[in-house]
Amino acid sequence: MKIAILPGDGIGPEITAQAVKVLNALGESFEMESADVGGAGYAAHGHPLPEGTLKLAKEADAVLFGAVGDYKYDTLERALRPEQAILGLRRELSLFANLRPAILYPELAGASTLKPEVVSGLDILIIRELTGDIYFGKPRGVRECPDGPFKGQREGFDTMRYAEGEIRRIAHVAFQAARKRGQRVTSVDKANVLETFQFWRDIVTDVHQEYQDVALEHMYVDNAAMQLVRAPKKFDVIVTGNMFGDILSDAAAMLTGSIGMLPSASLDANNKGLYEPSHGSAPDIAGQGVANPLATILSAAMMLRFSLGLLDQADRIETAVKRVLAQGLRTPDIFEAGSTKVGTEEMGNAVVAALS
Repeated sequence: MKIAILPGDGIGPEITAQAVKVLNALGESFEMESADVGGAGYAAHGHPLPEGTLKLAKEADAVLFGAVGDYKYDTLERALRPEQAILGLRRELSLFANLRPAILYPELAGASTLKPEVVSGLDILIIRELTGDIYFGKPRGVRECPDGPFKGQREGFDTMRYAEGEIRRIAHVAFQAARKRGQRVTSVDKANVLETFQFWRDIVTDVHQEYQDVALEHMYVDNAAMQLVRAPKKFDVIVTGNMFGDILSDAAAMLTGSIGMLPSASLDANNKGLYEPSHGSAPDIAGQGVANPLATILSAAMMLRFSLGLLDQADRIETAVKRVLAQGLRTPDIFEAGSTKVGTEEMGNAVVAALS
């Protein structure tokens, strides 16, 4: 089982190192190989997704990804910025289904921004379509405005697009996931304004005919954002497009106490995947040893479950994380009075110790 390790930028190398440490402690025969990506890829090879890195990712059985992005690269042309690495990997590996579980561990109920009675017991799965929408739609760019009150001025434009097949395959993923959970799917769109999302709603409704054992609800994205902070436990599986999923999953992350607790999986049609924490590279705290590695460690557990078929080992990691939280260990982002503040490496070591 070959795993490509792509640490990236900012806190990426620190948190990825802890996940690798946990994987090594399982006693499995993993072949792990690292490569530069993001700003580190640009600095070493002149491109955020070097050919060697892409080749490794394609050859591996799964990819464990850290984070990309650094302020010092903001002046580069867009095609060379660190963030293009993750977009390129999603496109080149056909990773269309992004799974982001938002689970509130009982020990972190006080760290959530919502009252415990509102958020305790939270267990949501957000499924975000990952290769379509406005992020990849063309045409896009900057041009002279062709019409309207600002005709002749410069304007920026992007194109929101979804093909029927793109919507159908992500809808199937959502309904199949719901069958293993609470049998409820909320499809989030903006069908009252956008033609693209009226089309989305129509296709999801059609796919639902194959899953009559699963309840389907449609919800506009603005209402979904409100309901996530008003009554988050009403949701089971949320399925939505690329842009809305990006925003809503980060909002849901804060319900769990910190975005540092939110893992993710990005899967192709055969469950080969890229696994990464949902947070960014946080260059402002890079090198300080204070970043929370648990989202990355939990992403490694998702990798074992979905791509490598090691369900028992995935359970071991998730149980170890629960034990560490029960011991009162907290990185600064989830620290509360009465708990014990630890750093990145200490948290990783604690998870390794809890495995046994």
